[in-house]
Amino acid sequence: MTDLRLAIWDVDGTIVDSRETIHNVMTEAFRQSGLTPPEYDDTRRIVGLSLHEACSQLAPGVAGAELDRLVQVYRESWVRARGRADFHEPLYEGALETLQALQSEGWLIAMATGKTRAGIASLFERHRLEHFFDTIWCADDGPGKPHPHMVLQAMDALGMEPHASLMIGDAIHDIAMGRAAGVRTLGVSWGFGAAHELEEAGAHEVHHEFNTLQESVLNFAPAPAER
Repeated sequence: MTDLRLAIWDVDGTIVDSRETIHNVMTEAFRQSGLTPPEYDDTRRIVGLSLHEACSQLAPGVAGAELDRLVQVYRESWVRARGRADFHEPLYEGALETLQALQSEGWLIAMATGKTRAGIASLFERHRLEHFFDTIWCADDGPGKPHPHMVLQAMDALGMEPHASLMIGDAIHDIAMGRAAGVRTLGVSWGFGAAHELEEAGAHEVHHEFNTLQESVLNFAPAPAER
């Protein structure tokens, strides 16, 4: 088991380009709730958080039953969006090839996402990626990002240690989650987080293209476990 390596992946903004969709759905949810929709720059900063926490940050004056209603309207807006003929959430160029390369090299692969199980099921209907993941952890499974719960559960499920594991994500919440779990963190700048934000959050590396990310991950050499 000591020669195994684990890559833990975020999804939105890292593997799948969901930037436009998430902002449009959030805008629709706020309008239907009689609230002023957030700007994209505000929306992008909350992606990855639990939905209640995200909506609370975007609408700080909303709480209790009103907040619960906003969350529910957002979920309903997502269902409608996924059912539209023009729904489009493409994989980032290089994402599929990188997952294939890791799998062929014997890597263990996990998912740690703010999506719900229903959202993951929808993702897998559109993009046949389920066979890449050895374990999947999401917003339905416990504390959300930046709490380390999902990373810790992924490692525990696969019998892995932090020194042999990586967290890959596009948001500061991914970096904070990975660092809190004691794993090496690789940020990507093509999603919701800006490169300087990822660096300030403590990312060990920040990548701007999938080819450099893939090269870095494949060359990752786990440090000796601390005794």
